[in-house]
Amino acid sequence: MKHFKTLSAYLEYLELPRPEHPMFSVFKAIDKGFLPCPKESSPPITNECYSISFKKFVKGSLTYGRSKYDFTNGVLFFIAPRQVIQWDKSVVIEQKGFSINFHEDFLKGSELAHQIKKYGYFSYTVNEALHLSPKEEKQIESIVESIDMEYQNNPDEFSKDIIISQLTTLLKYANRFYERQFLNRKELSNNLLERFNQQLESYLDSGQLEEKGIPSIEQIADRLSVSQRYLSDTLKKETGKTSTEHLQWYLIDEAKNILLNPHLTIAEVAYKLGFEYPPYFSRLFKKKIGISPTLYREKYELN
Repeated sequence: MKHFKTLSAYLEYLELPRPEHPMFSVFKAIDKGFLPCPKESSPPITNECYSISFKKFVKGSLTYGRSKYDFTNGVLFFIAPRQVIQWDKSVVIEQKGFSINFHEDFLKGSELAHQIKKYGYFSYTVNEALHLSPKEEKQIESIVESIDMEYQNNPDEFSKDIIISQLTTLLKYANRFYERQFLNRKELSNNLLERFNQQLESYLDSGQLEEKGIPSIEQIADRLSVSQRYLSDTLKKETGKTSTEHLQWYLIDEAKNILLNPHLTIAEVAYKLGFEYPPYFSRLFKKKIGISPTLYREKYELN
């Protein structure tokens, strides 16, 4: 797989103009005109750059992470360094929007270098991109216009700090808009929780839980065709519990039923639920229920 260490090498591969700054570039076509076209197709590639792009009027699909996305509507999406991307020749000949690309070292020494890693949307797959409302779109366009103006100016000692400050503002707005998107997609969130539980039920019924152990959140997310971070963020926003907490509660609920079988030891119950170490199962059960599995069983038998 081809990997690009510099921004210039990456843009050259895309057949785009060289950047004005060796580690930062802006391509903008918001009001009129079109963004320069990338190569018509590409096998999987990686680079060491962050990308923030807003796309409109794009035909065809782009594969990012594990998913394909159709850019028929305008969306804002984010790519972090070393994420795998590819696209085919069906991608549009012309597209409106903007594209900001910067090498990860551009942020070195700034507060944003640490903060940017906390923004979960950089680890979302592209089908979880941010769909902007018209008002939100205008706010983002205004910030990008300011970034572009500074980018086009003759650089001085203040240029980098100003651009990073504007990038920080853009990312904070994106975080706010993602929060809005999570809230507005309540039905989707509920459906995701239902599908999450269905995956666990299927895994249990097939015997894989006892045979292969507890599935990781990444494995479950992969089966649901979403990213691990998006799955947890969505469930947390809607239910107040992370995907890991939902998984634990599912196992504990199953444990309550299995503990009713007096012929199974506590260790055997733990193994049936995929726990490799029975003491961990007992500690988790007590943490969630308030009493140990043994006391829970005794309490039920007394009733």
